[in-house]
Amino acid sequence: MLAAGFAQAHTAPVAAASHVGRHASTPEDFGAIEQVVAGFQAALVTKDIKLLSSLMLHANILFTSPADDGFIKTVRDTTNVHFDGIEAAGYAGFANYIKREPLRTQEKFYNVKITQDRHVAWVNFDYEFLVGDKLSNYGMQAWQMVKRDGNWKILSVVWSMHGAAEAGK
Repeated sequence: MLAAGFAQAHTAPVAAASHVGRHASTPEDFGAIEQVVAGFQAALVTKDIKLLSSLMLHANILFTSPADDGFIKTVRDTTNVHFDGIEAAGYAGFANYIKREPLRTQEKFYNVKITQDRHVAWVNFDYEFLVGDKLSNYGMQAWQMVKRDGNWKILSVVWSMHGAAEAGK
């Protein structure tokens, strides 16, 4: 049923109800979300883990680059039959990496798109992650955000990842 409806939506124009695509958002919320994005980038460059932590809803948010099927199969065949492609380290592992990395770290964002409706928002963008001013990896990234006690917090961070060697291909 869903597949037929999806196919139909792409073959014949259908007028959407007036509420579709209408979001309750404000310029103030957009500005606050943009400040979280800027704070995230600044925290990486300055290695300010306390600032980075303050942007998260809590330390146990989903924070991962899911593995592809080939890597999952390898791990299941060799180490862990239950591996689902999500590493357990999450945000804490990333924060510890940033803290320990002796070289400058930076994440550049491109094509940033913010979608916000009331107390929920999504931030989607293309990124480059640099270590010591050299490209480490790149891909696309999606954040889910939630407004709590008047402040926007990152609820989840999920990204694709391509190694620097793939950039020239």
